[in-house]
Amino acid sequence: MAVELKNGIYWVGAIDWSIRDFHGYETPRGTSYNNYLIMDEQVTLVDTVKHSFVSDMVRNIKRLVDPAKIKNVIVNHIENDHATSLGAIMQLAPDANVYITEKGKKGIARFFDISKWNINVVKTGDTLNIGSRNLAFLETPMLHWPDSMMTYIPEDKLLISQDGFGQHIASAERFDDEYIHAHSQAELDDAIADYYANILMPFGQIIKSKLAEVRKLGLDIEMIAPDHGVIWRKFPQKIVQDYLDMADGKADLSVAIIYDTMWQGTEMMTVPLMQGIIDEGVGCRVVKLRANARSIAVKEFWKARGALIGTPTLNNLMFPTVASLLTYLRGLKPKNRIVGAFGSYGWGGGGVKSVYEELGKMAVEVYEPGIEAHYRPDLDDETKAYEYGRDFAKKVKEYHGQF
Repeated sequence: MAVELKNGIYWVGAIDWSIRDFHGYETPRGTSYNNYLIMDEQVTLVDTVKHSFVSDMVRNIKRLVDPAKIKNVIVNHIENDHATSLGAIMQLAPDANVYITEKGKKGIARFFDISKWNINVVKTGDTLNIGSRNLAFLETPMLHWPDSMMTYIPEDKLLISQDGFGQHIASAERFDDEYIHAHSQAELDDAIADYYANILMPFGQIIKSKLAEVRKLGLDIEMIAPDHGVIWRKFPQKIVQDYLDMADGKADLSVAIIYDTMWQGTEMMTVPLMQGIIDEGVGCRVVKLRANARSIAVKEFWKARGALIGTPTLNNLMFPTVASLLTYLRGLKPKNRIVGAFGSYGWGGGGVKSVYEELGKMAVEVYEPGIEAHYRPDLDDETKAYEYGRDFAKKVKEYHGQF
């Protein structure tokens, strides 16, 4: 069902209750594909939905207006989960004007025959009058695609923010206050951190510069409507501050131990490491890779100031699941984190060394040397691991004090 955000502005999107793999990123809460219909002199649709949910979107639109009466289609973002229904909308409203960035235009031409579409390329500062409202466009390249932009409606103090300020949540609640009442603030905060860590972590500096641009433009924002998750009607300033904090690399004074194991040797080391860390007064969360999605490990990595990566040695290299994590993490470009390594080996070492080689390619503070046990840790190894955990926790506290 369509849901009214402001007078004459409606959510007409879709809820994806069952999705658990979002291009390799696990979504245990599902997700939503949010798009918005503005009922004005010129009926205007902002974004579409994932193609498999086109019928949901069209039904929601039809409850409000004949889709043929759509005059304008705003394309804030061309990623498949938002733009693959664009062709279906243009079939229903073939005379509609499409407003999109230059890079967005080039992108959708790879998906659709746009030769007969009325394409209008826009940039920051351009506006569109649709009757009683003026839509203002703000380019946000690399938040998180090159084509991305946001649409601001000054008369309603509403920012339609595409993937910015979103979360992967499927819920019966459309608004932040509703979700918190039905679930909890902690659950919403966890979804925010999960989304930011796995999607927006590389773009912290861009986020800060774009939010500074918003302030410079003097945009008065009363509500933020993203393309995923809840709509921020009660706490829009909170999510903006959350993004500023995350863009600055804010973290908890804690350590994430992220590991995998072959024959439990590496796993056995996690217990004394954890005990050493918490005895030093630093929080600790332990994540086994094959028991958790990679994206969950990255979220815990991002929330903590320090991390210890644990691996057995396989063919003189780190374990494949650990290699996968570090390759994924390297692409996310983490900063302001301190990271060390531990592990076990049988015939010969190499696993921990290869972890450090990968860490050296990232902009993190590297804590060396690592610690290793031969086959299975004995009591002496466990004592060394405990002391290593304490020493690492001391370094994390020292490093945390810089921020």
